Amino acid sequence: MATLIIMDHNGDTRYDFNTGDAKAVLEAEARVKELTGAGFTATTRNTFGEPTVTRSFDPTAEETLFFPRLVGG
Repeated sequence: MATLIIMDHNGDTRYDFNTGDAKAVLEAEARVKELTGAGFTATTRNTFGEPTVTRSFDPTAEETLFFPRLVGG
């Protein structure tokens, strides 16, 4: 089981999907493309547990965290 975690102004939303289910993986990949296309940054943890920015869908990642573009001023 893998999870997509989307952070926003309301907190977070989690989408769990079964990595063994081809349809669920395709839906998760489409959600990743939609979110990154909307300006969200995606991160996963590397083998040392450190966050790594990712630009593409990784079906082997346990968790992928998305956070919106930060705007400063």
